[in-house]
Amino acid sequence: MGELILIRHGETEWSRSGQHTSHTDLPLTAFGERQARALAPLLTDRRIALTLVSPAVRARRTAELAGLAAPRITPELREWDYGGYEGVTTDEIRRTRPDWNLWTDGVAPGPEAHPGETPAEVGARADRVLAEAVEVAGRDADEDIALVAHSHFLRVLTARYLGLTPAEGTLFQLATGAVSRLGTEHGKPVITAWNVTLPESLFPGQCRRARSGTERTGGRHPARGTGRRPW
Repeated sequence: MGELILIRHGETEWSRSGQHTSHTDLPLTAFGERQARALAPLLTDRRIALTLVSPAVRARRTAELAGLAAPRITPELREWDYGGYEGVTTDEIRRTRPDWNLWTDGVAPGPEAHPGETPAEVGARADRVLAEAVEVAGRDADEDIALVAHSHFLRVLTARYLGLTPAEGTLFQLATGAVSRLGTEHGKPVITAWNVTLPESLFPGQCRRARSGTERTGGRHPARGTGRRPW
């Protein structure tokens, strides 16, 4: 198979403020749209056989602006259901649960339509997505599959791809508008690039705005011997 290309959607108002966002269907901010457009140069030289996209508008718009053709809407790629913590920041949660950790404690129960998920339940969804992706990838050893989704879900999926527990997704920080790659080395699953973003100085257009220090460009890795870009 080729590689799995993981893409986190661009910025929304809630990702900027740190509010947990699963089913709330927020659009990209103007900056988030520019982040999505800036993904295109990072994907130009990839041979992407299939793009799977979360149903959320923020993910679908990111795929569109990044130039990914004919995406397949995949409900299993939705974000972790935060239940009663939808729209709530970690700092707010810790006012009453000082030691709370999403990765080990899960979430508070929510309404019937969105009761919340445990780490294991999110991990089971990630396993199903990986099974579908591996099946498709097996048809062409040189073509990649793109997954456009959300931070916590993609972190869980990465942990499962590497044979780790869902909770070990805590190890993989993922910024908005970032691209990562999962591949193999000597037949074993590895991360070939992580949390890569185009420098803001190279974004299309002239408008810039200051970013916080919480979103960083991931390290560059040597390209495989395929003539692809070395990221």
